[in-house]
Amino acid sequence: MRRDVLELRQFYASPLGQAARAMVTRKVLEAWGDAHGLDVLALGYATPFVGHLQGVARRVVAAMPAQQGVEIWPASRNLATLAAEDALPFANALFDRILLVHAVEESPDPVGLLREVWRVLAPSGRVIVAVAARNGLWADAEKTPFGHGRPYSRSQLAELLRDAELEPSGWTRALYVPPVGWMAGWAEGFEQVGSRIWPGFAGLVLMEAVKQTFAVKPRGVRVRAARPVLVPAGGVAPASRSLSGEVERPG
Repeated sequence: MRRDVLELRQFYASPLGQAARAMVTRKVLEAWGDAHGLDVLALGYATPFVGHLQGVARRVVAAMPAQQGVEIWPASRNLATLAAEDALPFANALFDRILLVHAVEESPDPVGLLREVWRVLAPSGRVIVAVAARNGLWADAEKTPFGHGRPYSRSQLAELLRDAELEPSGWTRALYVPPVGWMAGWAEGFEQVGSRIWPGFAGLVLMEAVKQTFAVKPRGVRVRAARPVLVPAGGVAPASRSLSGEVERPG
């Protein structure tokens, strides 16, 4: 059962929710920059993490599952809408960037949801999926939205994305602060120390993926295709600006 939109809004108004917003927004900004002139979709309950894109991106749209409910998004160029997870109300290849938060974990059909993401993602587009980490403290914190639904390990999330024809291109972690309200003020310190000393105990896994556009493989057969790395003449391959520089390169 999905969390109600009022419950989600209440959490992100709390000190702990504001800390979570700051940590995840930083990761999105590192990966995407300001997304100037791009069309962006915030899917699930991802509006707290795309506020910095308003007025810069060409269009920012929020789609929230019907079971969750929708909140009014007071911005003239933006839209918030209810959506059926297996039939998003958008044209094919419409969005350049898609962010999913509180979307996959409680979905009754996460592969079906991500296949819809594949459909509405532009061929050169990029998607970031944020989920509760299986071995993190936040996955067991039922007083937060991340303590509900199914948490994922990095390998499980990569497998899920590939099942939906999305190829992982980078990943990172966030939320090292324990999910306790009075510790929210120390979130920045935990983030700095935790990423160096306890990398496996982050609360969230964020994975970026791109759209696979080669021939669709037959059902039941797994095929892995490497993305080419273009090297300038006389130079070396450029470093990806994917999530925090932690990149899974093919081959």
